[in-house]
Amino acid sequence: MASVNKHREQAFPDTRPFQNSSIPNLERKLRRELKGEVRFDNGSRALYATDSSNYRQVPIGVVVPKDADDVIAAVSIAREFQAPILPRGGGTSLAGQCCNVAVVIDMSKYMNRIIELDPGQKIARVQPGIVLDDVRNAAEKFKLTFAPDPATHNHCTLGGMIGNNSCGVHSVMAGKTDDNIEELDILTYTGLRMRVGRTGDDHLDRIIRDGGSRGEIYSRLVALRDRLGDSIRKKFPNIPRRVSGYNLPYLLPENSFHVARALVGSEGTCVTVLEATLRLVDSPPGRTLLVIGFPDIYVAADAVPEIVSYGPIGLEGIDDILIDGMKRKGLHVEKIAQLPPGKGWLLAEFGGIDQAESRAKAEIMEKAFKPKAGVTMHLCQSRHEAETFWKIRESGLGASSFIPGEKEAWEGWEDSAVAPEKLGAYLRELRKLCDAYKYRAPLYGHFGQGCVHNRINFDLFTAEGIAKFRSFMTEAADLVVSYGGSLSGEHGDGQSRGELLPKMYGPELMKAFEEFKSIWDPEWKMNPGKVVLAYPMDSNLRFGERFVPKPIATHFQYPKDEGSFSRATMRCVGVGECRRTDHGTMCPSYRATRDEEHSTRGRARLLFEMMQGDTLHDGWHDESVKKSLDLCLACKGCRTECPVNVDMATYKAEFLSHYYENRLRPQSAYAMGLVYWWARAGSLAPWAANALTQTPGLREIVKLIGGISPHRSIPKFAPKTFRAWFNARSPQQSANPSVILWPDTFNNHFHPETAKAAVNVLERAGYTVAIPPRPLCCGRPLYDYGFLHLAKKLLRQTLTTLHPQIVNGTPIVGLEPSCVAVFRDELPNLFPNDETAKRLSTQVFTLAEFLSNSGAVAKMPKAAGDVTYHGHCQHKAVMGTTADAEILRTLGMSVNALDSGCCGMAGSFGFEREHYEISQKIGELSVLPTVRSMPESSVFVADGFSCREQVFQATGKLPLHLAELLDRNNAT
Repeated sequence: MASVNKHREQAFPDTRPFQNSSIPNLERKLRRELKGEVRFDNGSRALYATDSSNYRQVPIGVVVPKDADDVIAAVSIAREFQAPILPRGGGTSLAGQCCNVAVVIDMSKYMNRIIELDPGQKIARVQPGIVLDDVRNAAEKFKLTFAPDPATHNHCTLGGMIGNNSCGVHSVMAGKTDDNIEELDILTYTGLRMRVGRTGDDHLDRIIRDGGSRGEIYSRLVALRDRLGDSIRKKFPNIPRRVSGYNLPYLLPENSFHVARALVGSEGTCVTVLEATLRLVDSPPGRTLLVIGFPDIYVAADAVPEIVSYGPIGLEGIDDILIDGMKRKGLHVEKIAQLPPGKGWLLAEFGGIDQAESRAKAEIMEKAFKPKAGVTMHLCQSRHEAETFWKIRESGLGASSFIPGEKEAWEGWEDSAVAPEKLGAYLRELRKLCDAYKYRAPLYGHFGQGCVHNRINFDLFTAEGIAKFRSFMTEAADLVVSYGGSLSGEHGDGQSRGELLPKMYGPELMKAFEEFKSIWDPEWKMNPGKVVLAYPMDSNLRFGERFVPKPIATHFQYPKDEGSFSRATMRCVGVGECRRTDHGTMCPSYRATRDEEHSTRGRARLLFEMMQGDTLHDGWHDESVKKSLDLCLACKGCRTECPVNVDMATYKAEFLSHYYENRLRPQSAYAMGLVYWWARAGSLAPWAANALTQTPGLREIVKLIGGISPHRSIPKFAPKTFRAWFNARSPQQSANPSVILWPDTFNNHFHPETAKAAVNVLERAGYTVAIPPRPLCCGRPLYDYGFLHLAKKLLRQTLTTLHPQIVNGTPIVGLEPSCVAVFRDELPNLFPNDETAKRLSTQVFTLAEFLSNSGAVAKMPKAAGDVTYHGHCQHKAVMGTTADAEILRTLGMSVNALDSGCCGMAGSFGFEREHYEISQKIGELSVLPTVRSMPESSVFVADGFSCREQVFQATGKLPLHLAELLDRNNAT
């Protein structure tokens, strides 16, 4: 705190510093006067200590306002105590502008509505916390869109986009965010609220004549413009992607003295945005993608100006280093194979009033480029096919981060921009510079507007590496300025590039930037130390030379993280994909709560801070980490869908194993975590067990003792277990190949009909079915409560018992997806050096996988009917559910495979008393309404025991396991 105050006071001696001793009084007053949430605890401060950048600054506290009145009150109280303010969007900023020693105001949880959408006027009024895709989806109903669409479009907020002047793929079509803002409702640190936008001369004169605070601000802005207008015209790069610096050109008369657009890109350093009026543009209904391969990325860049002349609405570039990273990480391998030959590619999207028009435009360009030497092309035949290639481009961050065998790559020089006609030459020089520093840097980005993305393997951990980073950044700034370019073409300056702005603008305009900030924020309390008079680029680093990860003993071995839990907690780069709400699996609890604390990113941040120990001091016993992990459903969605594969289910199990060491666990841990043993005991006298769990009065006592919600029904024990039924059968003598069917706890004790159906299906497919010679368990329920000692014991028991079959390569088919996931995921993580464990992890399959791989599906009888298929979360995350849907389609059924997220039950989670409400809320987001709206003739298929229980208990509809459906089909 002292450093920022000293920094401010050197330039502005009248600025009063914030006193840490004021924090308790500040917090008390905020709590007293706000309707929203006030969070000054260490856990909340740790959550917001960094964004998606290399920087880390622990905030004073966090405010989550309910409405604009809350924001106004919070700023007023902060000013009373001279506390700095940081208005925050989605927290995905890459330049450090979203972390500061300030009161963070997070508007994404509550202030996220569309206030008005007027298709006639082509405008939308929105609150700053609204997610971009929520606006675009609403506008698309009228064939309109908000053109700027960064890769974070499904979770970034409009307030953040305004702060950073975001762009994206379709900025080629209609410009950056500043080009698409009509008005802003803003609040200054001094408490002045006003609406700003385009200002005609008469209106401007009237504002100044009226005087007051508003008149003074406009008068000073006019004086700044009049004094420096010629310098602004001359020294601001006239390129499509000039994002660096304040937007002073919008103060010029030829730009209508557009104050709102002048404030876009100011990164929260001038005002707080309370509401925005957006310009909407026509969204071309017809879209066609042409993928063009070149000998290298430089030749591809050389071709950009010519391609732009054909009028694409999007033009993106990717290089061979990025593709190599994807291959090494196993990302989109099947999609990469479809790229036309080359080592550099451009994705040119064309729009039209219909598909025929967009295709005709693409074909014109295709015909013109066909004769060119070294050029290859692929014209996509459908939007679905085009999405295949767009996923490659949108995976840029994941493909350039945590690549096996490579040092970590970081942002810093990740979005420079030049004029498109200079792009090829600039890329050649940038590559030479990277090579001189021995840096690995994939090159990709918005080539149609000359914006280049990359992540570079800077060493940000040692003094030597950080000095090298600073030297590179300085030379890179000189390079882009020599091309008349911009330090930032999309992500803003923040701290990464704020210090370098004098190279781009010179002393006169830098003084103008300071004056512009002072006009709006005379006390310099709005996000201080960013953009102007910025912190040095090598200060406030998230890591830095003092960062030394703690070596600690863990149960999981983290082979993908060099055996280090500390390194695993570094994986999260803050991109915030876990904050999306529109598709995929992760993150169920965030979707239900819209709270950073319950996102994968939030949990990863807390674990990282826990390992550092300077904000969170209690290590494995930290209650804020425990609270955040409490709503983690261990769905494993993040393991696959997170761009850098954060694996929160594993981290949660690890944390809980240490948290509960030498402590009692909650009731539910013993009731449901130990279900393998309870179920075996109950199966000895199922009638007695059912009497306890189903009889009114007794069942309420059982639920109370077991920590089970009174709203839940406890599943009934079957009269006879599957194992008992199977062992009572006549021995099957056959020369057919053998397969082991895994009798999991739930299908063995509660739903044996599922396992019986699987036996029928496998035998009809020509296999001799066996089961393990003794009861075994994968231990899945144990992970949810951190019983890792027991879980490892059960896995060792499995490895020993099935060792002969494992060595012989006998396949094992699991019916419960979470069991298969344990063998494929947890097992090699717990025993990475055990050869038997490695073999087993490759020999366990879901029923659908096994039938598909064996070719048995071709022998099955055809069937008709409508099937709605819901994949268990861990099934989707670890194994994938493509085989399940394809089997049903191959057999002739019409399949609706839901992209529905989590059902909300998640093993024992939804049974627990304290989680019932959130479980139902998650289920009601998609799965349960889908089931209720299904026609009676449609079949709902779900392999997960917990999924079937959630659906049955909430809707009364009895789902089928895939095995049951296939068996029924065979029987008919």
